[in-house]
This record gives sequence, structure tokens and C-alpha cells, in this order.
Amino acid sequence: MPAEAVTEPSPPAMRVLVVDDEPNIRDTLALCLEGAGCRVQKATTGAAALEALRFAPYDLAFCDLRLGNESGLDLVPKLLAERPGLDIVVVTAYATFDTAVEAIKRGAKDYLPKPFTPAQIRHQVEAARERRAASMRVVDLESRLAEAAPEAQLESNSPRMRSVLETLTRTGAHDVAVLLRGENGTGKGLLARSIHATSPRRDHPFVVVNCPTLSEELLASELFGHARGAFTGAVRDQEGRVEAAEGGTVFLDEVGEISPGLQAKLLRFLQEKRFERVGENRTRTADVRIVAATNRDLESDVKEGRFREDLLYRLNVVEVTVPPLRERPEDIVALARGFIAFFARQARRAPPELSPAAARMLLAWPWPGNVRELRNAIERAVILSPGQVLEPESFPERMAGHATGIPTLGGDYSVDDIEREHILRVLARTATQEEAARILGLDASTLWRKRKKYGR
Repeated sequence: MPAEAVTEPSPPAMRVLVVDDEPNIRDTLALCLEGAGCRVQKATTGAAALEALRFAPYDLAFCDLRLGNESGLDLVPKLLAERPGLDIVVVTAYATFDTAVEAIKRGAKDYLPKPFTPAQIRHQVEAARERRAASMRVVDLESRLAEAAPEAQLESNSPRMRSVLETLTRTGAHDVAVLLRGENGTGKGLLARSIHATSPRRDHPFVVVNCPTLSEELLASELFGHARGAFTGAVRDQEGRVEAAEGGTVFLDEVGEISPGLQAKLLRFLQEKRFERVGENRTRTADVRIVAATNRDLESDVKEGRFREDLLYRLNVVEVTVPPLRERPEDIVALARGFIAFFARQARRAPPELSPAAARMLLAWPWPGNVRELRNAIERAVILSPGQVLEPESFPERMAGHATGIPTLGGDYSVDDIEREHILRVLARTATQEEAARILGLDASTLWRKRKKYGR
């Protein structure tokens, strides 16, 4: 029998909600959307639109600015409250700049003036499809990276960090240079990888160049390659990272550390996509996207002559500053629990719980090493603490002692303070007073008196 043809499953049709009180507009929009392969539901009022959202997971909504006596602008946040992931396009015959700005401020993705064309509607559908696909790629990326890099959580409870992630998601599809600023350990490298993974270049290489680790000559060779005999040890022709990354992305980590001479070569490459290998006269080209990161104040370096101003302008077409961990406390405990689960899997043990006291301690610590320091602290705690609850003493003493009211051995605390804290913690994790007394080496009556003393 002949083999049956295997076809790839087509993506599910987008569900679109049309909210308009004019029958002709509703029907015209529905025809255009159905022609673009969408499943359409029509609503004439805000209440009907909200009711529809409660019964189906819509991807896109076209909402008229005026719905009888209702305001479409007022409806936008209500629709988003019902379905946070909904893309909303405001449609109106009364188009002004101010209402367009207000629509975007309230959460709409775009603004479409009447009369519109079928091509404009198809464009909105394709834009929404691409946003949905990018979002799915981010989720998939987070899942895959979490297996090897537990700090790769591309979601956040911090408004500042959410703004960074939103900017980078939008940037991914556009082939522009990106400059990531921030302290060491904030995760700039992982964000660079996420930019690549959500871009049209995602099927091509992602190549990292650590700029501070090499001399000017070796870094030039690392970037652009070298010819045989170009310097001592150059025994053969060697391509550089920009050639190896053809079609993909080159991530320049700590770009502020490169020398002035190499800055000129990098500037030329950014402008022309042309370069020469070290020790070779032949001009080559490479099609790569540049994402760079720095923890330096490059504007100060420009004023002091250490960094080229024209190179800075080329690198920061899109610029984001990644906030340090101490400025996003909303994420600390969630990150810590993600690390606990990751390192427990590696250690082949059940993930321990984070005690309330330990959580308070993590929130009180200023995290000078940012996410990288938190990762290391959790790894140490999971390895060295055999119990199923991580307490403050599971962490380095400098951290436990920093949290107000948590006595630690060797800190500036009285013996009574240390005894009280220890007894209360043992009582908190044991099922009976007899078990606690046995662990503490006390008889039951002594423990009872101490509990009374401490008000427990």
C-alpha cells in the first residue's frame, strides 16, 4: 500500500472578539477575520464582551471606542482584568493622537482608525499571532533553560523587571543592537540568550565573547579570527566568533572592557558588517546581530576618553538596565524556591522547605552578588543541610546574622538569646514535646518550664 502523506498539524485558529454596537462594522470585521482563519465572536456591549471572555479564551479583541453610552477606553482595562493575556485593538472613527496614546496607556496593543481595510485587519491578526508565538517561545525557552540554569526565570513579580522583560520580548523580533546594563550577577547573559531565542535568528548560533578575559590581540583574534603566523602560537588559519555565528547572535559580555584599538574595529563591523582576520588583508563579511552587556558607566568612560561615543551609539539602539536583586524583593523568595527545587533534583533528594524565618532572612540580605549570589547560597544550603526545612543557620553566618532578631553562633547575642532561638526552632519542627526534649537533651519538665518562660 502506498505510504500516507504526513502533514504538519496547523496551529489552532485564533479566537477573536469583536466589540462594536454598529451591525455593519461588526459584520465587516467578522468577515475580514474569518477570511484570515480566525474564529469570531461578536458582542454589542461591554457587558456582553466580559461575559464572552468568561466562557472562552480569546486571543485578540477589536473594541470600538464608543459603544453607545459606554466608553471603549474604560472597557479596555476591564477586559484585561478578565483575561490578562488578551491583545486589544481599539477601533474608532474619531481618531486623535490623544485617544491613541490613552488607549495604549490603558493596555491596548494598537489603535485602528475607521475606515479600515482588510489588509489592515490581517496585519493586526498577524501581529497578534507573532506576539503569541513569541510568548510561547519564551515559555519554552524558560522550561529548557531551567534544566541547566535555574536562574533563567523569564517571569517576574517586580514591575521594573517585568518592564525589562516586556521590552526585550518586543525587541527580539527586530534586528537591532541591544545593550544590557546592570551589576554583575543580575542575569544579563541569560537575557541575551532569551533575546536570541525569541528572534528570527533563533535557528542559528548564539556565541558568547567574554571581553575582559583576553589581551587586545587575542580578543581581536577571538572576534574576527586570525591568519597562520599572525602571532606566536597561530599555527593555522582560524575563523573568529563572528564567522562562527553567521546568521545568529554574538553576545559581547562586558563590552566596556575592550581596548580603544579594538573598539575602532568593532565600530567598523557594526557599521559595515565587514572585518579582516588578524594578520590577513582579505576583507570578509558576516551577518550577525550584536547584543552587548556592561556593568560600567559608559557615559563617564566616554567623557574620560576610555570608550568611543560613536561605538556607544551603535551598541545601544535598544538599551535596558537590569535592576539589581535588592531592588526587586518581590522575586527573591520565588527565585530561592526555584533554586531549591533545582539543586534538590541534582542531589536526588526531596526539595526542602524554606522556613518563614529563612525567607525573612533572604529578604533582609542586600545581595551584593545579585542572582548569582542567591544561587550559590541556596546550592550550599541544599548540600549542607540534611533536614527538610532550611532555617537561617543553613546559610552563611554573615547572612543569618544580618537579619534583625535572628541570633547566630559567634554573633553579638547572649547565651539566653541563642538558647531561646534554638529551643523554639526545635519545637517548631518536631511533632511532640517529648521528641523536642530528646533532641535538646532536656527532661520534659525542664522543657515545659522553658516553654512557659518564652511564652510558648
